[in-house]
Amino acid sequence: MNNFLFVSAENDAIPDCKAGGMGDVVRDVPREISRRGDKAHVVVPAYSRLHKNGIFKTKLEFSLRGMPYTAELYEVVPKKVDANITHYVIHHPEILEGGIAHIYHDDPTEPFYNDFIKFVIFCAATAEAIKIGAFGDLDIVHMHDWHAAALLFIKKYHPEYQDLKKMRYVYSIHNLAIQGIRPFYNNYASVNNWFPEVELDHKALMDPRYQDCINLMAVGIRLADAVHTVSPSYKEDVLLPSRRPEFIGGESLEVDLQKADNEGRLFGILNASNYGNIRVAETGLLYRNTVKALFRWLQDTSKKYKADFLAHTGEKIMQYVGNRPKFIVSSVARLTEQKFYFLKRSPEAFEKMLARLNEIEGIFMLLGTGDPDYEEFFREMSYKHKNFVFTNGQSEDLIDSMYLETDLYFMPSLFEPCGISQMLAMRNGNPCLVHHTGGLKDTVEHMKTGFAFSGETYDEQIKNMVSSFDEALTIWEKDRPTWEKIQANAKKARFTWDKSLDEYYKSLYLL
Repeated sequence: MNNFLFVSAENDAIPDCKAGGMGDVVRDVPREISRRGDKAHVVVPAYSRLHKNGIFKTKLEFSLRGMPYTAELYEVVPKKVDANITHYVIHHPEILEGGIAHIYHDDPTEPFYNDFIKFVIFCAATAEAIKIGAFGDLDIVHMHDWHAAALLFIKKYHPEYQDLKKMRYVYSIHNLAIQGIRPFYNNYASVNNWFPEVELDHKALMDPRYQDCINLMAVGIRLADAVHTVSPSYKEDVLLPSRRPEFIGGESLEVDLQKADNEGRLFGILNASNYGNIRVAETGLLYRNTVKALFRWLQDTSKKYKADFLAHTGEKIMQYVGNRPKFIVSSVARLTEQKFYFLKRSPEAFEKMLARLNEIEGIFMLLGTGDPDYEEFFREMSYKHKNFVFTNGQSEDLIDSMYLETDLYFMPSLFEPCGISQMLAMRNGNPCLVHHTGGLKDTVEHMKTGFAFSGETYDEQIKNMVSSFDEALTIWEKDRPTWEKIQANAKKARFTWDKSLDEYYKSLYLL
């Protein structure tokens, strides 16, 4: 029996610990490992809340800032109990929740300031837990995104943790654009402040652009035994330099990724989706779940500034309760540059799409929260366009209804390491219209399981986005047999963890 440790900022196997697709992966991969007879431990920060109903396991005593620190390791009960999987959280008063999904901080004036502090404490505590054997004798440590990469820094350079070198370390990249860049010196949230006893190897640690800073994403890529991108096509993308906005590639780390590839350490393996034991949405609740969510948010004091808009959305959705639109396009996503750059930069293209949708008595439903500028943009578009319904919040019940009861799922990501939304929509027989980039290339086939657009220049991409949207609506309108075949193909498509884990074991874990 092999013994695994997963180190992450998110874990959707436990309640209230997910912001995005990384939480799904950290939930699903240990389950597949468990089914294969191996043992998995999963550890995430407690964010000063997740430990409250946990079972105290041990104190973790270590040094940071030249001072003694004590953190606490708790075992927590998952949503679903699986054999051979144990879930943990690490609590320390300075590991605070942020405003994004009660996990991450948004520090616009000094990026990564708060997150650096909490994830450094988390990684140092995790290193101590490994050292004292809290997870048993480990064979594989699998870390996710920059939040866990300080563990590799500690393992490599900290004199107290040389014993951590004996197991294999795997590093998964979920979003290469978010890199955890902080100064080496002269800042509270700097490496030297937190690790004054460590002699810094600047060349091995520094950001290629800001040479007075550490880049924790780069540390993960440079120091891991295996590096993993979450789709094969995204691996090919990140080996090339970015040309924003036409192409998002290695984001300044392409040289590090090319080196990892040349050394046989870089692997592109597609994330997967669940097809069994899933939440099953009940048909016919789309509008009821929208209104239910709106009324809940109206009672939330943190949403008071949105009250007028939430009431506007409720009034708009009520007209469809007894009079379903003929066609519904949907999107569910964090409202960020990655997900909706095309729409915000080119609102005239978005308006053309809404006008075309209006011709067939259709509506566009968008659900999400995120960047305040993007939230404001979509609120303005909702006031302006009768057939655009923007639900500015998060609701699992409503999301399930949107995947189930809408006709076309729209995913115009500027870049997409893998993407899970398109798989969830396809699972329900909901064809997708996607930008053919990263993992979307590996999951959606134009005119077979969905629709896709691309282009060499930004202008080409925008033009093709609008024309592909028109093409999809025209097929639905005038060629129903082709539409139904695409629907059926989307529903039959399978991206299983069983297949992906075969690649994990062979390439990443070498088991």
